Amino acid sequence: MVQSGLDGVSVTAKVVQADVSRSDVAQGDSSQADTQNQDPPPTAASTDGKPSVPDAPKAQVSPSTASNPDQDYGKQDKRILGIIPNYSAVSANTHLPPLNFKSELWLATQDTFDYSDFIFVGGLAGIDMAGKSQPSFGQGAEGFGKYYWHVFVDGAVENYMTEAIIPVATNEDPRYYTLGKGGFPRRTAYALSQLFITRTNSGKRTINLSELVGSGAAAGIGNAYYPAEANPWVKTYQRWGTQVGLDGLFNVLKEFWPDINRAVFRGKY
Repeated sequence: MVQSGLDGVSVTAKVVQADVSRSDVAQGDSSQADTQNQDPPPTAASTDGKPSVPDAPKAQVSPSTASNPDQDYGKQDKRILGIIPNYSAVSANTHLPPLNFKSELWLATQDTFDYSDFIFVGGLAGIDMAGKSQPSFGQGAEGFGKYYWHVFVDGAVENYMTEAIIPVATNEDPRYYTLGKGGFPRRTAYALSQLFITRTNSGKRTINLSELVGSGAAAGIGNAYYPAEANPWVKTYQRWGTQVGLDGLFNVLKEFWPDINRAVFRGKY
């Protein structure tokens, strides 16, 4: 009887244990299902034993940027050395909408009445006075004043003629588009060629009438406020040549300014 009682207890214990085990298994299956529903699937192991993580989305890079690791090449600033106005220069590989007449007038106004222009005019006036280009102006403070306002008006008329009045008539873009890459001879030749070749508002290449005709017209207008000369055409051609030459010099400066700023000034300006 004792043996039978023990067997009964043993059987009961086994039944209870079996029920508990089935309950644990059911709970485990439920927990596993919840885990699968809530947690992300485990990452697959790579060949070197480290878990492989899905690649992050990559930004779309334009072909020009991908082939050009230095994104700042040919990037123009509003001022050269933080002083000289550089509003008409367009960075390399940049396409801008055409300017309207109001924008062209503002561009010429910025170049004419910038504070640095008054300093630049003073330098040119001093050179003209030293060379006695207009002997009737005399020397000293009075002579310098005459040279100064003549040079200032020369530049102002030339700016408005080449950057606003002629461009609106010929549908030309008065801005300088930077080449930005290439050897020194190639880029210098390109900068100087922009005195004679420019682009229209539609992007086509054309003769730069804005520069050639605009500078010539400005030089001719100068005869109205310069003293009468025995041969006024000589002075007219001299003023025309001076204006075109200065514009060519500034084109070269604009072309290489991004390189100078990066290499010499470490991008300070």
